[in-house]
Amino acid sequence: MKALNEQNSPQKKAGWIGTAEGQFRIAAIAEAWSWAGLLAGMFFKYVWIFNPIGVQIMGPIHGVLFVIYLVTVIRIAKEQKWSALVTLVAFAAAVPPFATWIFEKWVLNRELRGASTIS
Repeated sequence: MKALNEQNSPQKKAGWIGTAEGQFRIAAIAEAWSWAGLLAGMFFKYVWIFNPIGVQIMGPIHGVLFVIYLVTVIRIAKEQKWSALVTLVAFAAAVPPFATWIFEKWVLNRELRGASTIS
């Protein structure tokens, strides 16, 4: 019974955050949502209330998360031995809104099916 409890402990479940894959997932999702926040700020700035505060707040946040995403792509691409094409697609996914999240889901599904090295 003790071994079963150790396998399901909160520390074991939260351990994925310390991995390159976990950090990539967090960066991809955070970058996607910050993109959405920036778009919302742009909508308010140019369409609704004509006030730049949303862009002034979300712009730097998105910029930092964008760079973090790119760094995590480089790290996981080296660690997982991604092909140059997959790495290029990961970088390109940072441009359209929510594409990093879609790419992250695609990578996760490929890894779960047993393709440990994505090429």
